[in-house]
Amino acid sequence: MLCLRTPEARSSPNFNPQQLDIVSNMSSQFELAQNPTDVISAVAFSRTTPTRLLVSSWDHSVSLYDTHAEPGGKLLDKYTQPAPVLDVCFGRDDNEAFSCGLDWEVRRINLESGEQTVLSTHDKGVRSVVFSPKHNLLVSGSWDGTLHLHNLDRPGEFSTVPISSKVFSMSASPTKLVVAMANRAVNIYELDTLARAAHQGDNVIQVEPWQTRESSMKYMTRAVACMPNDAGYASSSIEGRVAVEWFDPSDESQARKYAFKCHRQQVDGQDVVYPVHALAFHPVHGTFASGGGDGVVALWDGVAKRRIRQYQRFPAAVSCISFSGNGKYVAVGVSPGFEDGQDDVPDGAIKVYIRELSANEAQGKKK
Repeated sequence: MLCLRTPEARSSPNFNPQQLDIVSNMSSQFELAQNPTDVISAVAFSRTTPTRLLVSSWDHSVSLYDTHAEPGGKLLDKYTQPAPVLDVCFGRDDNEAFSCGLDWEVRRINLESGEQTVLSTHDKGVRSVVFSPKHNLLVSGSWDGTLHLHNLDRPGEFSTVPISSKVFSMSASPTKLVVAMANRAVNIYELDTLARAAHQGDNVIQVEPWQTRESSMKYMTRAVACMPNDAGYASSSIEGRVAVEWFDPSDESQARKYAFKCHRQQVDGQDVVYPVHALAFHPVHGTFASGGGDGVVALWDGVAKRRIRQYQRFPAAVSCISFSGNGKYVAVGVSPGFEDGQDDVPDGAIKVYIRELSANEAQGKKK
């Protein structure tokens, strides 16, 4: 636990945390029957098949599941890699995936044949991969302070874009790529610009961000997620905060941005602050979920500035979250977050949970 001695949590102006329903985890939720054996780094649903799920792990694997093929889901295949895998996403269809990790490599995985192809190699660990179907563009972000732009029309060709610091998190909207970095800077790129740069085929290129911002939070960024309506993004920090911002650079729009406190627990009379490891937007309703080191997932209406509901605590920290493309399911990766300074992994602490959402469970509050 990150035990910062902070005052009791207070909301940002006009933010109402009292709009809250505590929801049982049991009624429409189950855990996958065959979980990875080490910390879960990412979960990713297919854009088109709502029960097809990828899970990456520090156990050097990417696992492919059909979450509803049988009780507890069915492990369809497991793809072993040389080092811990830090991120994974689907590619152009349900049989293509991209992964990255501590072997410094960006890989394409043929989910049918199991064949793995190295698309590029960074100079340090690779934290994130993001694929834009509209632009046929794969972007990887590394701790070496670069982005790699992969032109999938020409396999093996990529361009390197230097940036100001190591990448902590990336997310794409229909037209933008948001890159959150270690120096608290946030670069926002237009995907059209990155796609054109990728087609140049040059080795090292300079691509100016559409916008560069300073993080709205004082402490290290843990996650960033883009709104599905292309209007903005949310980011989270190690210090129990989430910020909501809009792309529109006008003064009026920027005046709307705000940050709020969350994922805090009263322990022995002290306000214990947990990192917010995970963010994900619902693809239909535009609300978003946050997951923290306290083992809690909460749903938020970012426009109305309201917490919609909170789920009962999971058995370990929430490391990652993904909604299915139709918004019917949510996958929650649970792993020890080592917030207590202990590096051992208790039995049963690594799990992926699948929850079926009711029709209005993730819907924003009516005004």
